[in-house]
Amino acid sequence: MKGKKQAAKNKTTIPSQPKGKKLLLFKALTILTPFIFLFFLELLLRLFSYGEDTSLFIKYPPDTRYMVMNYYASNKFFPDTIGAPKGNQEIFAINKAPNTCRIFVLGESTTIGYPFRPNGSFHRWLQYRLAQMYPDKNFEVINLSLTAVNSYTVLNFGKQLAQYQPDAVLIYTGHNEYYGALGIGSTTYVGSNRFLVQTLITLRGFKTVQLLNSCIKNVASVFASKKTGDKQSLMETMAARQHIALGSADYQAGINQFNANMTELCSTLNDEKIPVFLSTVVSNEKDLPPFVSDGSSPTSAAGYYNAGQAAYRDSSFVAAKQDLDKAKELDQLRFRAPEAINTSIKKIAGQYPYVHLVDAKKLFEQYSPHGIIGHETIMEHVHPTLFGYAILSEAFYRAMQQQRLIKEKPDRELTFDQLRGEMPITKVDSLMGIYQIMMLKTGWPFNQPIPKTFKVENSPQATLAVKVALGNMLWPGAMGQLYRYDEKTGNKAEQLKIAEAMVLQYPQSNTFYGYAGNLNATLKNYSRAAFYYKKLFMLTNNPAIGQTIFRLYLKAGDPIRALPYIPYNYAQSQAQTESILNQLINEDAFLKTAPNNAPARQRITANYKQLGIDTAFEGLRWKKANEVRN
Repeated sequence: MKGKKQAAKNKTTIPSQPKGKKLLLFKALTILTPFIFLFFLELLLRLFSYGEDTSLFIKYPPDTRYMVMNYYASNKFFPDTIGAPKGNQEIFAINKAPNTCRIFVLGESTTIGYPFRPNGSFHRWLQYRLAQMYPDKNFEVINLSLTAVNSYTVLNFGKQLAQYQPDAVLIYTGHNEYYGALGIGSTTYVGSNRFLVQTLITLRGFKTVQLLNSCIKNVASVFASKKTGDKQSLMETMAARQHIALGSADYQAGINQFNANMTELCSTLNDEKIPVFLSTVVSNEKDLPPFVSDGSSPTSAAGYYNAGQAAYRDSSFVAAKQDLDKAKELDQLRFRAPEAINTSIKKIAGQYPYVHLVDAKKLFEQYSPHGIIGHETIMEHVHPTLFGYAILSEAFYRAMQQQRLIKEKPDRELTFDQLRGEMPITKVDSLMGIYQIMMLKTGWPFNQPIPKTFKVENSPQATLAVKVALGNMLWPGAMGQLYRYDEKTGNKAEQLKIAEAMVLQYPQSNTFYGYAGNLNATLKNYSRAAFYYKKLFMLTNNPAIGQTIFRLYLKAGDPIRALPYIPYNYAQSQAQTESILNQLINEDAFLKTAPNNAPARQRITANYKQLGIDTAFEGLRWKKANEVRN
């Protein structure tokens, strides 16, 4: 009986633990369960379109034949996505067309063109110049820059570009290395381990992480104390460590971070045999006192700056430059890149055959009085004036020409001085930038109030510039209002400038090419009118536009350029048209040796009449023809 009770008791003992394969399976399920849960949660969130897609590019909603920078691409780099900066909306074809030169631009606020965004940026100066010089080529210049970012963002974006068939990648970055998103001195700093930082950037693209981040922010907002007072500027919001001494651990961490990120990016693009143009960075040395100086002794940042100013006043410019450079290096609030960044840039550019140095700083010095960079080319600490942005475009242009990035022979030469004269920058663009810098300087770390004597100019241009600067109106809307104002006042030259500016903003839009072509023709700029109609013809292949181009070149006194458009002249047969054009070309060559030959001029006039071109254009035609050929 007792044995039976003992047996019954044994039956109620705890079952034996799983062993062998069962144990391994149990452990695996225990480990995998949370990951399986997260996997299905991610699927569910995507199914219900929770959060944002943070891909670099998306299809352009108005026309899905094109790609455009994703509005939310910046969210991966900022914990508070509400304040994340947004980039340009510059489209490019999904299927890259033949005869297309596709250029991507990477960088920070200077690279995107602040405070003259969009058309004051260096890439727009470059875009205009290339288009004018190579009218038969299609240029796609896509700026992917963002404000308040550094080399982590540039690396992340740049490594994704190879699949989009770039012909070149232009890079201008370095000033935000300490205070840009995830920088060593920024409020968004999470650590110096690059693998962990890049993993975090990747994870922020997942909807599950976006949900977690949203929950954390909501909980934090409940317990956060309500702050009063003035709203902080972006510069103040991003700067956590405001005392980073030259040679300190934090200082060196920023240099190491930049060097590692840019080396990885350049190595990646070089392996893909993509030409990279990497620029040195530029900052105000002469006209910006150090933000934070360690005292005021002669060997402090403030001391060197004062010594540099005194030397400059005494015309001791070599000593002035040395002292002012030292003052910048010792400035502990590192909104200006230390010279070690440029040293790193030059070293990286020399390591890879497809990476080419753009020495922007050297060119800025050449255009600066006594070789010392100041307010002539820089608005405040790092952002160029319009003249400065033109110089930056020139630096990239020279490097690209030196490497023969574009193999074709230019249709016309456009010198730097000519570019400055032609670039369609409106008064609204200029004033808008000035007003934005004035507002920026009222905040930290400048703390310069707007003078009480300052008054906004009483003009439609100034009114529109204020609205754009304050964010109360978008730039295209301001251009539209300005165009209508100039139309009412009969100012066709300003209308033309706006039309050409809108071509830069919307290079795939038929409308603005038509406006620019019509206005140039009205102003008797026949060659430039033909340029815009040629671009329109490339987009539409409309025979009527081909006919217009044919007539415009004749009015410009340029029968050679009219030759390709012979099939669109319906007044005569193609053979007859070709014969007349060849006669004109021969007579034109003859007149170069005998410019006063009256019979030749009469024959030319008769030939033009045959083609339907009024002799009223004769005087202008000779002038334009000589300009084109000389």
